[in-house]
Amino acid sequence: MNMNLMYRRLRNLCGLLGGLLPWIAVFSVLLIDNRPARALWSISATYYLSPALVGILTAACIVLITYDGYGMLDNIVTTASGILGFGIVLFPCSVSWLDKTASVGFFQIPMNISSKIHGACAAAFFILLAFNSFFLFTKSGIGKMTEKKKLRNRVYRVCGAGMCIFMVWQAVTVLMHMPGWWTMFNEIFLLTFFSISWLVKGGAIVVLND
Repeated sequence: MNMNLMYRRLRNLCGLLGGLLPWIAVFSVLLIDNRPARALWSISATYYLSPALVGILTAACIVLITYDGYGMLDNIVTTASGILGFGIVLFPCSVSWLDKTASVGFFQIPMNISSKIHGACAAAFFILLAFNSFFLFTKSGIGKMTEKKKLRNRVYRVCGAGMCIFMVWQAVTVLMHMPGWWTMFNEIFLLTFFSISWLVKGGAIVVLND
């Protein structure tokens, strides 16, 4: 078995799932007649209307948990990311069209409590993904670093920094009580940076390959 090829496919699969998630979630909700007015204010809100979030994020989390990195730290970060992703799925966010005390999610707990757990898992999930892109994907083995590896590292750092910027901006939009649709905007960019980083690591963006 070509292990290098297998790991490249896993990275590409993870990146592809992350990149497709927001668009499939949005498209599937747009197909629904008489959908709630704020159904597209966040990807998380689509949980109540479409199976896209649960199906795609669960698949990505399985990839993250089973992914075997270059060292223990890589494995800890990706495994923890996968577990936190499951937390996002198991503890859905609150939405305006349901009672805040309604029992939701796998554990059927009040929505207002579930939403707090959901938010904490989502924040930690993206922090770890940004860390992975900025610090772990940029590591190199013994020997002179090629020009394309240097270029890939720039892409990884841009993706990691981009995720951090949009996480901070998401916090600002919430604290400043800005329109709720900013959350969807921020989540799309977060997942796009995540997707690009993993697709580059998996070699799907072939122009950056050595």
